[in-house]
Order: sequence, then structure tokens, then C-alpha cells
Amino acid sequence: MSYTHWIFDLDNTLADSAIDFDALRQELGIPPGKPILEEIDTRPDAEAALLHSRLGELERDFARRATPLPDAEALLTALAERGAQLGILTRNSRANALETLAVCDLAQHFEPECVLGRDEAAPKPDPEGIHKLLTAWHATADNAVMVGDYRYDLEAGRRAGTATIYYDIEDRDLWTAEADMRVRSHAELLTLIEGENA
Repeated sequence: MSYTHWIFDLDNTLADSAIDFDALRQELGIPPGKPILEEIDTRPDAEAALLHSRLGELERDFARRATPLPDAEALLTALAERGAQLGILTRNSRANALETLAVCDLAQHFEPECVLGRDEAAPKPDPEGIHKLLTAWHATADNAVMVGDYRYDLEAGRRAGTATIYYDIEDRDLWTAEADMRVRSHAELLTLIEGENA
């Protein structure tokens, strides 16, 4: 794998933050199955501001309890040793993303300005965050890959013109057709990067 620029989703891709999205929706009064950020933005300004504030508090609680997913550290170390540039693109806030990375002892792999949240770029599936990272890196999409566990990650990558890797740790095979590649663990991805797969 010759990608030189790697953009990762964070929650449930590098970190297990145990976010219960259904519980978040219930707490915020958002109908089941609706995308949280987009639904909040349909509300009147004052209500939306309160909901965004409450969402940030709830996400902060999850960030403080996050743990790294197996082999995430080894994968990031291997990529760094190969000179890859690494970024995070999350629908969470940058502050919560940085806290998650710190709690998981993964922060050393990412320059803070390469961690983009919903306030730095339009939330995925909008590709704006990917474009911003590529511009900052003076890179092109054909040298980059977006890695994530959800369809919004893959859609953002496709719309930006990058390769996409579906990180399917639960082996649910939900969005394989939307990705260039599917892996079920960081160990599997690390093996592919190291060229040791049979």
C-alpha cells in the first residue's frame, strides 16, 4: 500500500469510545435513526445552540472513557515510520477528539492542526475536511486514503477522490460495496501495509 497520506475517523476506528448513538438521540430528543448533527441544525437557533452544547458535554464524557482499539498504536507507529502524514477527520469536536487521542495515548501521532472536527470543516459525508487536510499537506487525493467504520467516512473519501478503507471491526459487512477495501482489524491492515499477506 503506497498511500502517503492517511486520514482516519476516530470513534470506533482508532478508539473505542463506547458512544451509544441511540442513547444520545434519546437524550437530545432526536428521532431514532436520524443523523444527530443534521437534525440539530434543523432546530431553531436557540434550541440548536443548547443541543450542540449538551451534545458536546455527552461526547466529552465518552472521550474521557475511551480506550484504543487493538493494534491502533502499532498501525500508527508503522505508518509514521514509513513517513506517512496522519490526520483525523471526525464528526465530534476537535477538543473532544484531542482528549480521546490523549486518553488513548495516541496523540503523539497527530499534529493538533491535523485533527479536524465539526467546527473546522463541514461534517462528513461532506469532503471539505479531507480537502483541507490535503491542502495543508500539499498533497493530492490519489496519494491519500480515508479510513473509517461508517458510510459517512467512505462517502466523504469517495467525494474527495481518495481511496477508502472500511474498518469493519464487528464484521458486519454493511458498507463493503462503498469502499475500495475492507479490513476487520488494525492487525489485518498492518499486515497489508507491511506486504506480508499471503
